[in-house]
Amino acid sequence: MNQVLGVIGSPISHSLSPVMHEAAYEELQLNCSYHAFHVESTQLKSAVEGVRSLGLKGINVTIPHKVDVIQYLDHIDPLAEEIGAVNTIVNDQGVLKGYNTDGDGYVYALLQRIGKTLHDKRILIVGAGGAAKGVALCLSKYGVKKMTITNRTSSKAEDLAVICSRYSDTDYLSLEMAQAELAEFDIIINTTSIGMAPNFDQMPLSLENLRKGAFVSDLIYNPYKTKLLIEAENKGSGIMNGVDMFVHQGALAFKKWFNKEAPVQIMKNSVIKHLGGSI
Repeated sequence: MNQVLGVIGSPISHSLSPVMHEAAYEELQLNCSYHAFHVESTQLKSAVEGVRSLGLKGINVTIPHKVDVIQYLDHIDPLAEEIGAVNTIVNDQGVLKGYNTDGDGYVYALLQRIGKTLHDKRILIVGAGGAAKGVALCLSKYGVKKMTITNRTSSKAEDLAVICSRYSDTDYLSLEMAQAELAEFDIIINTTSIGMAPNFDQMPLSLENLRKGAFVSDLIYNPYKTKLLIEAENKGSGIMNGVDMFVHQGALAFKKWFNKEAPVQIMKNSVIKHLGGSI
């Protein structure tokens, strides 16, 4: 019998999750299908109940439901509870279990890309929203040398820094101070939506003081290269767009659903091809 999985969100037509997961099912010859479901906030409760009553194997959850969906689940993984958001639901014989694979997916992607440990790295996180929280928490739990949070609203950066300081040396800076001290950081990570299509000409901060050899990462993957990444690359920096995080969080979700390793490279190739990038 065909097993049905999917992703819920609003809007959802832009999602590349079906492209990515269907490629994995085809590669492993799994009798599964993955669909994008447009779900408004007023429909969230009934949509989650539908996962249970219709016997869907699991779903991903995206904007704007990652926080509100928690109240409708039977069990929340401790990491997802600490982050305060769920992006993956497993239907375990009618028991709905919520997980968050975003942060761990990002850390794994970063380690794969830089090819070394992060324990000696000084990292600047730009942004303090939901995406930043998952990434920052998982980086701090991994154990980095020093992490700094910067955000247009400094109070939000401070709040996130306090949470992460439980696990690693973390502080916060105003955006102006972070730009002035940019040369102090080994890795800069943009977690904001600044630079996302159609605002191709925007950047979350200036790279004027970027030090030689620094690595710049952007969670955005549309455009394939944001202005931030183009400028960083022009300065000789290594770069990573949001495709790697997107793929690895999806691979972690796949493993929770099927208890087997996902074909990561196949999934990544499908996304890059769809985006018109170079494999």
